[in-house]
Amino acid sequence: MTRDEVAALYVRRQEAHARRAADEAAGFHAEDGVVESPLAGGIVTGRAAIEKTYQAFFTAFPDLQTETDDLLIDGDHAAWFFTHLGTERGEFMGLPPTGKAFRARVVFLSELRDGVIVRERRIYDFTGVLVQIGLLKIKPV
Repeated sequence: MTRDEVAALYVRRQEAHARRAADEAAGFHAEDGVVESPLAGGIVTGRAAIEKTYQAFFTAFPDLQTETDDLLIDGDHAAWFFTHLGTERGEFMGLPPTGKAFRARVVFLSELRDGVIVRERRIYDFTGVLVQIGLLKIKPV
């Protein structure tokens, strides 16, 4: 893929996130793609399983916003830096909704081949998200 094609893919990907279209978001991944993410429970393999992770997240946070901060492209690798904002209104990680909002900086590190993502590592402050939405309590310093 050219640099412009990768950039265009990520524009369409952000648009799919904005519509909270899990099937469309999963369509950017290879049929046998791999996603590594704490929210996915570790490593998830296959487009169908990846779609379920998107659907769970979009359901838990129906007002989810994805704001791109930067996109770095190096050959068949991309680093997408963005901010996720949303309010937990649906079940998340098996727990009832808290109605609390969160804001988190996120990085998706992706390897692309033949126009799709074959492997992706998702990095974010998972603990911070849990604290913000009230699923984890911390003792103030």
